[in-house]
Amino acid sequence: MSRPEIDSPLIECHLLPAFAANNLETVRRAFQHATPCVLRQAWLDKKEPDFAPAIVRTGWRGASLLVFAELTDADIFSRATGLNLRTWELGDAFEIFLRPDGQEAYVEFQVTPNNQRLQLRYADASAIARARKTGSLEHALIHGKAFRSATWVLPGSQRWFVYAKIPAKSVCSETTALAGSQWRFSFSRYDYTRGRKEPVISSTSAHARPDFHSQQEWGTMRFQPQKRSMRIAEER
Repeated sequence: MSRPEIDSPLIECHLLPAFAANNLETVRRAFQHATPCVLRQAWLDKKEPDFAPAIVRTGWRGASLLVFAELTDADIFSRATGLNLRTWELGDAFEIFLRPDGQEAYVEFQVTPNNQRLQLRYADASAIARARKTGSLEHALIHGKAFRSATWVLPGSQRWFVYAKIPAKSVCSETTALAGSQWRFSFSRYDYTRGRKEPVISSTSAHARPDFHSQQEWGTMRFQPQKRSMRIAEER
């Protein structure tokens, strides 16, 4: 049976209202009308039996992209203990790939359930090939805080959540307004279960094979301009 054709996702990314980023319920409310983007295993004819769903929603505010992910997970854990470790090898990890249109450089950000981060910036599409050949990501690491994140783990309901605030300056080589711009994106995850040899991986992109860096299958994110009514309300 041939693999079914799946379109790459398109997200209309809208301005979000102000909210308290340290509270799960207020974050949920802020993103409740944002377009959901589901993770899948497009390279397979049928999902693995241990596949667990995840949904990602996005918005923007000021000069930052905002990302909110809800991940179903039967065994939530990570052994990551600090910044810029190889988080995808240490347990569960949620990944964010971003590249503005017209730019060769792109970023890969990862967040674990215990809110450890991996921050990478690749100069171009060939940089990942060099990293794979050498086994080193040292040239791509971003030191310092490239973005902010918060996580919530609810083991009783087998879910964990990620909120990320990503400044445009951490992604874009040139300073431009978010409203009216267009980026390529992909969200993915490594879902580990203790006792299972390999993690279950999934992505929002329609990858023909499980290579999350394959940009031709990434989705498109369009930052929609601020609505006039919201702009007037904020100015009052």
